[in-house]
Amino acid sequence: MARDADRTRKRLLEAAAAEFAAYGIAGARVDRIAEAAGCNKAMIYAYFGNKDKLFDAVFSAQVADVLKHVPFDATDLPSYAGRLLDRYEDDPATLRLATWYRLERPQGAPLQAVVASNQVKLEKLERAQRDGILPGRYSPVELLTLVLSISQAWASMTPELGLNAPADRERRRHTVVDAVQRLLKDD
Repeated sequence: MARDADRTRKRLLEAAAAEFAAYGIAGARVDRIAEAAGCNKAMIYAYFGNKDKLFDAVFSAQVADVLKHVPFDATDLPSYAGRLLDRYEDDPATLRLATWYRLERPQGAPLQAVVASNQVKLEKLERAQRDGILPGRYSPVELLTLVLSISQAWASMTPELGLNAPADRERRRHTVVDAVQRLLKDD
């Protein structure tokens, strides 16, 4: 029976995403990934080269998936922030992988998927500011940083503070959307 390379690669990426989300890059173990995917470790090295390249593939796929399911709209940043909050709450691995990436790769070689995603967003923000749709008080990178930070505020708080967070998701979402709306108001 011929091996289904695409299916094997997909199983490895799914198992690796769960492993990296739980343990980070340094803590992830290829033997656990291989076992969860129903493969042997040699397949990981054959498809991806090493654990770091496997993480890069996982994180790049995650970036593409977020772009597909949470499209960026520079003309409606409050709704974008609300959709990001939904993503973080529906799939906590999204933010966990991004956090591990930031923690463990602060000086690493940039991933093309991240560079491209940021570049598109920054260009759209610059265009929206130039067209007068968005205020210009913050540069595009400042504005994007603030919107992203607000959207992940509930998911990134300490557990102790989280005990006091609104239990109602709609309230948390409203807070995020409202905060971004206020950020964009002209003084």
